[in-house]
Amino acid sequence: QVQLAESGGGLAQAGDSLSLSCAASGRTGRINIMAWFRQAPGKGREFVANVGWTSGDVYYPDSVKGRFTISKDNAKNMAYLRMNRLKPGDTAVYYCAASGGSYLSTIASEYEYWGQGTQVTVSS
Repeated sequence: QVQLAESGGGLAQAGDSLSLSCAASGRTGRINIMAWFRQAPGKGREFVANVGWTSGDVYYPDSVKGRFTISKDNAKNMAYLRMNRLKPGDTAVYYCAASGGSYLSTIASEYEYWGQGTQVTVSS
């Protein structure tokens, strides 16, 4: 199994920046893709970013492209999400996810491993 633990959430004002971290442990050799999703109250889980664990390829939806940056440190088994120019609409619980799949999926159900989530709240 793979365990994931997020950290770094909190309160921010619109226009601010926040960074999230995700620590992977356990059978990390199973990881091929790392991703961030978010879930706002009353909404489904939304894809935010992903990165190929070996390739380094990244993918973002238009909603965060140019503002958010995903990165990784394979040696430390860490993934990161740098969020710039935050908006109130970015308010959500942010989840780290991992998959052994072979492509940069944006579908939550295709990720086998999940962290507990960290709250990000952006005020206007």
